Amino acid sequence: MPEKITSENFLNNLVETIADSVSKQKSVSFFEEEKSNSVVSSFNRLFGRQRSIHHILGGGKSADVLLWRNKKISTSVLAGATAIWVLFEWLNYHFLTLLCFAVVLGMLAQFVWSNASGLLNRSPSEVPRLVLPDELFVSIGRSLCAEVNRGLQFLQDVACGGTLKQFLVVVVSLWVAAVIGSWCNFLTVLYIGFVAAHTLPVLYERYDEQIDGFVYNVFDQFQNHYKKLDSGVLSKIPKGKFKLKKHD
Repeated sequence: MPEKITSENFLNNLVETIADSVSKQKSVSFFEEEKSNSVVSSFNRLFGRQRSIHHILGGGKSADVLLWRNKKISTSVLAGATAIWVLFEWLNYHFLTLLCFAVVLGMLAQFVWSNASGLLNRSPSEVPRLVLPDELFVSIGRSLCAEVNRGLQFLQDVACGGTLKQFLVVVVSLWVAAVIGSWCNFLTVLYIGFVAAHTLPVLYERYDEQIDGFVYNVFDQFQNHYKKLDSGVLSKIPKGKFKLKKHD
């Protein structure tokens, strides 16, 4: 009897040990799979970003408008831009005509305001002066100058010190922009960019995983075609180094 009992206990312990080892292996593989999936999902984010879209856009009121945090303000801004585009493109108004009409309406409102008190036998009311601060134009000029200089510096760096791949990407991008500019005028291009800035970020914030997967598939295909082009044509072109001369 004691030998039978010990043998049964030994078999039971052996079965329990095997079952525990199998369950541990399954749990470890499951956690490793989750870890690998999380690593892949974090790696496949567009352009390797680690911050939220709201933080990338500046995190202020402008980001709230672009991401439709306040739907009333975003709707009014987009509606105003659409109204301006319709006035200039569909109704064929000119900027000088609209400016003159606006000035006439403003002068008419001030004339009625200043003379209505005399007609109603009331004390004359002073019309508030409209004065634009100098700092507004200075800040706009500085920011615009900084952005233009940054763009010119980037183009010059790519042309003189960049790789052949960067040079081709910039040339193709400028060619695409030139083709789009031949289809429509500058105001329409600005309006398309304005609408894209108010729709694409919020769509990407909602469907970032699907967009990241699609974009990375396109990038993989483009990289494969570029490797074929590089191995067949671009690698045979002699490379030269160009450096800018520094002037003191």
